[in-house]
Amino acid sequence: MHTIVQATKEDIEEVIILFDQYRIFYGQDSDTINARFFISDRFDNNESVILLARDATDGEPIGFVQMYPSFSSISMRKMWILNDLFVIEKCRRQGVAQSLLDAASNVARITKAKGIELSTSSDNVNAQRLYERNGFSRDEVYYHYSLEV
Repeated sequence: MHTIVQATKEDIEEVIILFDQYRIFYGQDSDTINARFFISDRFDNNESVILLARDATDGEPIGFVQMYPSFSSISMRKMWILNDLFVIEKCRRQGVAQSLLDAASNVARITKAKGIELSTSSDNVNAQRLYERNGFSRDEVYYHYSLEV
């Protein structure tokens, strides 16, 4: 069993550990020093919503989702970008990711957003299945581009 809460600055140490593990999952080196700066900035500037999954028995953090606000000019409504979703390995396939996704969807509904956008690695088939099972559709209409500067 697990619970989902919105993380606050008081949860920062636990969020940093999970965030660092998430980055390692995506092939980055561990960097808790810069993770602390990055996550602190998000809290200090109210730039993201972080939802934290905790083990219901001992309260240990077992996963998180981080969403950034954005806007859709065409619909003239708020959007959320679900940028990070991570569950520690020993707790995967126990419904934690589903609960985090449900909580993220609830944030979108409460804020009257148009929806949630996300991207995932092309080889992360488990995440793709989760998203598609929850009504997310792969964009076949628009090409998405990025520019690193």
